[in-house]
Formats: sequence, C-alpha cells, structure tokens
Amino acid sequence: MGDQLSPPGSRGEPSSAPDPELEFTLILRPRSDTTLPASDDLGVGQHHPGAHLARNDLGRLRGANPDDMVAVENWAQSVGLRLIRTRPERREMVLAGRLSRIWSLLKVDVETDSRTEPARRRMLSGPVIPSDLAEVVVAVLGLDSGPFVPPRLRRLPLPDLTIPLGQAAPLSFYPPEVAALYQYPPSATARGTCIGLLELGGGYQQADLASYFASIGVQHPTVVAVPVDGGANQPTGDPNGPDGEVTLDIEVAGSIAPEAKLAVYFAPNTDQGFLAAVQTAIHDQENTPRVLSVSWGGPEANWPQSTIQAFEQAFQDAALVGMTVCVAAGDNGSGDGLADGLAHVDYPAASPYVLACGGTRLEASSNRIVRQTVWNDQPQDGATGGGVSAVFPLPSWQGDAGVPASVNPGHSRGRGMPDLAGDADPQTGYRVLVDQQPAVFGGTSAVAPLLAALIAICSGAMGRAIGYLNPVLYQHLASEGVATDVTEGTNGAYAARPGWDACSGWGSPVGEVLLQRLRALQLASGSSVPTAGQHDI
Repeated sequence: MGDQLSPPGSRGEPSSAPDPELEFTLILRPRSDTTLPASDDLGVGQHHPGAHLARNDLGRLRGANPDDMVAVENWAQSVGLRLIRTRPERREMVLAGRLSRIWSLLKVDVETDSRTEPARRRMLSGPVIPSDLAEVVVAVLGLDSGPFVPPRLRRLPLPDLTIPLGQAAPLSFYPPEVAALYQYPPSATARGTCIGLLELGGGYQQADLASYFASIGVQHPTVVAVPVDGGANQPTGDPNGPDGEVTLDIEVAGSIAPEAKLAVYFAPNTDQGFLAAVQTAIHDQENTPRVLSVSWGGPEANWPQSTIQAFEQAFQDAALVGMTVCVAAGDNGSGDGLADGLAHVDYPAASPYVLACGGTRLEASSNRIVRQTVWNDQPQDGATGGGVSAVFPLPSWQGDAGVPASVNPGHSRGRGMPDLAGDADPQTGYRVLVDQQPAVFGGTSAVAPLLAALIAICSGAMGRAIGYLNPVLYQHLASEGVATDVTEGTNGAYAARPGWDACSGWGSPVGEVLLQRLRALQLASGSSVPTAGQHDI
C-alpha cells in the first residue's frame, strides 16, 4: 500500500503529498430529444442504403444537450473548477482543479502509491455526482492514473533467436497463412477502407514494418499514427512491452489487408484516454475507419458501472455510423485473471455492441486445418476468455443461440461471449518482427486485428461499411456456414460443444462464405428493410 491522499472530511487526514492540478472528464448523457433504432434494427437493417448515419450528423443527433452543458459549466464555476475544453459531439467536458478540491467535491477516497514514478492514483470510493447533475453526468473519468487495462497478448518464449524461426516455433504462422486457412476471399481486397487500431502505449518502428512486409512479400500498407489526448507513437524498444501489441496489430491487419489504410490511435492508458481513443475513431472524418480493432481490456467486475455506461454510449455511436468494433475476449480463461474462484468475462469484449473475439489452437498441414480446439494452455501460456456477462442481459438476437446460465451462484442469464474465434495459442501463434527481433505472439490480441482485416476485406468488396455485425451474425449468418464449429476443449468453466459456446462462440470464420452471405443479404435487403419501431438507446 502506498501513501494515503484523503480529502478533508473523509477518513483520515490529508497527507503532506503534493497537491497538483488535475484535468478530468465528465461524460454527459446524449440529447434527450433524439430517438434512434433499437439495437436489433441497427444490425438487421444495416445493409440497405442510408441505414448508417454520416459521421458529421452523429454529433447533432447524439451529442450533449446544450442545456446540460450550461448546467455543468455553472456548477464548475460555482465550486472553483476551470472549464478546459468541451467536445459536445462526444458529450465530453474537461474540467481542472486541485486534487484535494476535486476529491472533496466528488467525495472520493484515493490511494497513492509513491513507489511508482509518477505516483499511481487509485480510487477507493466515489466519485459521487452532485445531486442536481445526477441525471446529466453519466461518468467521471481521469481520477485514477494509468495503467488502466493491459493488452491481451502472449509471447512464445523462443529458446534461441539464432535458430531460424520456423525451427524454433514450427507450428507458428505468418498472418496471411492463417487468413488462407480461414478461407479469406483471395480475390477481394480492402481497397478504399480504413482499419482503426486502438493502442494505449508503446509504438511501432518504421524499420520493423518495412523489413517485415518486404520479407513476406506483401505490399507495405499505409499506416498513420493518430495522437489522442497526449498519446503518441512512442516505441519503448522493448518487444515484451506495449510495442509488441502495437506492432502485432499492424503486422497482422496490414499483411492480411495491405490495401487498407491503417489508422493507429495512440492514447494514454487511463479510462479517460481509452474512451477518448474510441471516440476519436468514431468521429474521425479524415480517416473514416469502417472497423476498429481493440486488443485491450480487463475483467468486467473491475469496471465501474458509470464507466461502462459511458463506453456503451460510444459503442452505440459506432454502430450508428456503421463501424464494426472487434475486441479481444481476454487471455486468462473463464476466471479472467481474478482469484475469487468465480467466472468472469472481459470488458469491453462483453459489450453487446462489439464483436467479441475468442481464441483457438490451430494446427494445419498442407494448407489445410487438421485440428482446431479451444485455446487453453493454463497456467503457463493462458487461455481464451469467454462466458456469461454479469452486467449485460441476454440480447434478443442471442436468444436462440443456447447461451447457458452463468456457472456462478445464482446462475444468472446474460450476454454470452465470444462471438467468433481465431488462432490465439502462442504455441501456434503469429510470426512478427518487433523492435528488430523476430518473435511469435499469440493471445486474443491477435484475433481482433485478424477479424478486423476480414471485415475490411468484406467491406471493400461490397463497397460499403459492414457495421454492427452481431444481430446479423446470430439471426441470419451463423446457420449458413460462415464459421467452422470448434467442438473440443474448455476455457475452464465453459466447454466447447456443437453450435455456439461460451469459449469459442460460433467458431472460426470461413471468410469466403461470410462475404457471399453478406452480399446475398445486401441484395435481399435492398432499401426496403422494415424496422421494428423507434426506441431510445
């Protein structure tokens, strides 16, 4: 435990620690006068012209209510906080004040760990929103300091880097080999699309990318770094750190869909930075990503409910503009790394508005899959996340999938995940080049960009965004051969079975069939897809 920094009036006396100024973010509710399609309609009607909002219309329809912003600004002035900036289209207001003043106003107890540099802050309780703003403010972000969430990444230890990689890791693959095994459509390209990659630290080296893509005979994709709220492409030089995550994402997505533009959103590893990166991608009118890959997350149980609500608003926005969000399902099995003996799922993969990407072990011979099982190398090398959410109820589109009750006491019903799966076992992982070192990486971190590349290829072939895929996947596609069922293995508490299961979802993608079925659905939908009415989201 570190030093205590407690506001006046809370338990304990204020410490003699410095009292610096802190910028923090208030997330406001969406405009109250806006009605939007129900979540099922966002999926079922996604393929007809005009089903998605233009990005420049999103803020007008879903931004903060001006009256709400005035109320927050008046409160800030009355209590001595400064308004730093507003982003009405993103429902964000950034305020600043002295730490002790903020703790007192929001009734927060905070622990600071002086052993770290800079000192790490962690909330023990709070925040409490002032009663007259309780319906206006959804969440307060930026009170904790990072790191907020880890990447979902596993590296295969190589015995000797002087040994050729194929001999050191004979079961590993280059990403295009995995794409071929999953029958990604060879004649379709992601030309004209952008894949967003969300990163919370580290960076990539251009020399790595140039060497890697040249060595596997793939054209170098266009890669742009997008700084978010002080984040930047800052490689550490340590391939075992966040550089591994960043470079893995780029080399997987870029080698499978080299015609796509890759926009890499770098943000601080805080709740504030994480949400800002998601929002920046959603509102990015320059790069306009059609799919976003997220390989960072943490146990759902560790996320404050208000923070989850703020992220859910953003993921709903992503669905409305037609952006598919692919999120790694976690690398610590059904317990998700918690030691309480219960099953847990990872967030944001548990969100009903994202495509949760689980992990398998993939074995192949003569360019064909010979065996695919649920990834589970615990306790040494991890296992895929998956299970039943304790936060989100069972979505209507998942009602016929056979999602089991939670294995936890009470056996509640909830959103089941993952939705699809792909190669994640580091023993059968992906050959990459990070900080000039050849390496083999696994983890569901690799599956998010793997599936994001497939979505981008389908999007490029169809000439439009795929959008919110989950309702379509469950209600129209899963029974039509778009996935290879994985029926062997467990992630701990949940076992694979025929059909959907809580460790591999529907299984691994069959890319060519997915594109065929999406095209057929697009033709059948035309512009006359009926809606089920209008509902507030």
